[in-house]
Amino acid sequence: MTDLAALEAARHRIRDEHLRLTAERPPSTARGLHHTALISGDVERTVRFYQDLLGFPLTELIENRDYPGSSHFFFDIGNGNLLAFFDLPGLDLDPYAEVLGGLHHMAISVARDRWTELIQRLTDAGVEHTVHSGVSVYFRDPDGARIELIADPLGQMYGTKIL
Repeated sequence: MTDLAALEAARHRIRDEHLRLTAERPPSTARGLHHTALISGDVERTVRFYQDLLGFPLTELIENRDYPGSSHFFFDIGNGNLLAFFDLPGLDLDPYAEVLGGLHHMAISVARDRWTELIQRLTDAGVEHTVHSGVSVYFRDPDGARIELIADPLGQMYGTKIL
């Protein structure tokens, strides 16, 4: 049985000890997320899903420098951010699985009018999805990675400023 009160107390302790007010917070050493890389089981299927269904333009398709014969390809997800994929032919990888230290889900911000349109596209394409809190839609890509499209602006979560 999970001790929810102890977990809440730990959250408060960590927040009190580590979270600084905006005015006291130093600037990040990072410029932004260059790209997040996932594994694709089929390059063309992935392109059709992310570009044709979700509307994220394919920006480049090159050979993966680390694995001969493998593709490394990129989609524009706005604000200079990229979603990248590798295929790894011949490695016979297991299907996607959530594991400790692995990807739980990736949340991509989209404008509210696009969010509504994308939910309809998912419905029309027969992609199972769940709408949560009126601003998030969760679904899995063709390889099983969990994706969230969130209608909240960047730097906000469910109406709360987080950045």
